[in-house]
Amino acid sequence: MATLPNPLPTLAADPSGRSLGLGLPLGRLIDETYDGPWHEPLLWHAEYAAASGVWTALGGRAGRTGLLPVLIEVGGSQGGPEEWELRPWAMSYPGDHDAEEVLAEYWEYAVEDPDDLDETIAPFAETWPGPAPTPASLPADPDIRAAETADALLDEGSWFKEPRLALVPARRSADIPAAIGWTGPVNFEGDTARLCAILRSWEDRFGIRVLALTFDQLIVSVAAPPATREDAEAVAAEHFAFCPDNITQGDHETLREYAEHAVLGQRVWSFWWD
Repeated sequence: MATLPNPLPTLAADPSGRSLGLGLPLGRLIDETYDGPWHEPLLWHAEYAAASGVWTALGGRAGRTGLLPVLIEVGGSQGGPEEWELRPWAMSYPGDHDAEEVLAEYWEYAVEDPDDLDETIAPFAETWPGPAPTPASLPADPDIRAAETADALLDEGSWFKEPRLALVPARRSADIPAAIGWTGPVNFEGDTARLCAILRSWEDRFGIRVLALTFDQLIVSVAAPPATREDAEAVAAEHFAFCPDNITQGDHETLREYAEHAVLGQRVWSFWWD
């Protein structure tokens, strides 16, 4: 796998990022991992709370340098990313995994104890139902939708306690969790790149962008959410494989209910692992 050059070390001597064509606010480079400092910075994040417009102001220009935007939560009980037990060495490359194969494996794992699951996973059975259909087209530019959604979540004020804009060296938005060695799903999956392979598939099919990360939560924007109940249930099946806790420990106790309230027409998908 060819590794992209990491622009972040440049910021050690040039914190404003002017040499990269950026005008960054005061921020910090994060290289702290579970085992101590990593050999290069994993991400940069601003020192001050993110506000509406910051994604648009920095995200596009940063993308041209190989840095992709994501919001991070530094105000949770686990603190900011320097406290998140990042493990970049434990991650493979997302492109080395087949998303449908990973989803089928996760589905089998999620339904391996079938007691009381028939109603939970209806209209599907224990056999992996296959991927959801791909929308005919993307009605919105995924990057524009991501910026709009970031603004909406920041304006709403209920999603984050202390959000910061971060920049991550990654090939594509779907790779951001693996690029920083994020371990939010570690009790479910130790190699986050396998989850990122699914995010890549959603990126291609539904125009998702990784919008925000907390210690154990992943939030994505969606440019083309499913518009029919049938399609929403098919996507909900993928969500159940990807993150069973969303249903088994979430607000919606069945896949049908989850599809109706958390998938159908929704421009934000959120995932949390126990």
